[in-house]
Amino acid sequence: MSNLPPNRKVRTGEVVSSKMDKTVVVKIERKILHPVFRKIIKKTKKLYAHDGDNSCKVGDTVQVVETRPLSKSKRWKVVSILESNR
Repeated sequence: MSNLPPNRKVRTGEVVSSKMDKTVVVKIERKILHPVFRKIIKKTKKLYAHDGDNSCKVGDTVQVVETRPLSKSKRWKVVSILESNR
């Protein structure tokens, strides 16, 4: 990951679907403080990421990096599998 430009966004998330060819759906979860109720709540977002060799499975923890648009909805690429669920 050291060869990436320094201004790329990097996120860590969990693979929730790998049924497509060379594409996985990654769930990114973040915790924020509610401005009124002062309670920590979870916000999730699903990203489509490019997985060139179809190595990711459902439940894997992966690291994705922002890249050029690869299709209508794919703007992220899987860099590494941090934790495998096999």
